[in-house]
Order: sequence, then structure tokens, then C-alpha cells
Amino acid sequence: MSTDFTDDAAFRTAVGHVLRTLIDQMDEIDSEAHDPMLTEGNIKIVFEDGSTFVLSQQTPMHELWLSANLTAWHFRREDGQWLERDSSVPMLDVLSDLFSDKLSLPVRFSV
Repeated sequence: MSTDFTDDAAFRTAVGHVLRTLIDQMDEIDSEAHDPMLTEGNIKIVFEDGSTFVLSQQTPMHELWLSANLTAWHFRREDGQWLERDSSVPMLDVLSDLFSDKLSLPVRFSV
């Protein structure tokens, strides 16, 4: 399976953009039940119940990995869209569903 990236620098630039866009949207959610934190190449979201979601860059694989609810997803960007490498489910759909379920309110992420 190929990705949109020919080198690590292009991957890191794209990841930086998508993570900054997502963290801005997470910050806008009208809920104090989560605390999103952005570090270089990673977003960590801690919820008031103590559970944690982590979205992190995996440069050698040119993937974004998501860990949430004792499950892991691996996303590759193909034709401009981040898709789960095994199921081809869009990352934004997975994140939107996870946040909607966790916060009990409709959440829709976009980039």
C-alpha cells in the first residue's frame, strides 16, 4: 500500500498540519470533559474519567497511529485522505465517532 509521501520531511509537514487543525477543533468543542494537548507529532486527549486517546506520528511507516478504548488504528494518507490501513475507514470518521461516543454529543472533525 502506497502513501502520498516520498520522504519523511513531507510526511512530518502534513502531520503537523493535520494535528494543528484537529487540536484547534478539539479546543472548540463545548465540553470540559476532555483536555487535548499537542506536542510535536502527537495529540494526547485526557478525559475527566481518566481515559486517554493518543494520535501519534510514526515517521518510519509514514502513518498516524491512534490508540483509544484499548484499540489501535493505523492511518496512511492516500490521495489526500487519511485512511485506516486495513479497513480503509477515514481517520476523521473514526475520531468523530470516538469523540461523539465519549462526550455524548455530536462531534464532526474535518481537515
